[in-house]
Amino acid sequence: CTHYLFIVVVAVNSTLLTINAGDYIFYTDWAWTSYTVFSISQTLMLLVGACYYLTFTGVPGTATYYALIMTVYTWIAKAAWFSLGYPYDFIVTPVWLPSAMLLDLVYWATKKNKHSLILFGGVLVGMSLPLFNMVNLITVADPLETAFKYPRPTLPPYMTPIEPQVGKFYNSPVALGAGAGAVLGCTMAALGVKLNTW
Repeated sequence: CTHYLFIVVVAVNSTLLTINAGDYIFYTDWAWTSYTVFSISQTLMLLVGACYYLTFTGVPGTATYYALIMTVYTWIAKAAWFSLGYPYDFIVTPVWLPSAMLLDLVYWATKKNKHSLILFGGVLVGMSLPLFNMVNLITVADPLETAFKYPRPTLPPYMTPIEPQVGKFYNSPVALGAGAGAVLGCTMAALGVKLNTW
């Protein structure tokens, strides 16, 4: 019972952390920076929960199921935003599912080898999720129009850029997010697996 309760708790917290998956379109001056940070945070939360659930059950496929739980929780939360008048395409797309499928595939292909899951699975999810997260940008018709049309978070004066910083964050938010995610992903995958052996 404690194990399953933990899974629910981690899934809820994953959702809370990733609830702003598409919100970088509102930070027009720092869009790519926010995109990279959100991509990395989603990668880490997906990995720790999915690896825990996967090694707990020992059944390939449960990582994808965990990602589905995250997706449904997020849709429910985003529905509240939608009811306030935000555009429907602002609701996050299920970007975690394909990355979780890769995690399941690694676990299955390596015959449930935990170390391979940590190394290969962590790298694959870390590198793939920022790419899949770009789907969020593609599905929003016009990010700038959407950002200016609806209320958006404001930065404190000391963080307000002197000039727009869009596209200046190493010129490739996907590559930066994938690189950082691949390195940090292995650590979080190891933590998820370790939670089953304490």
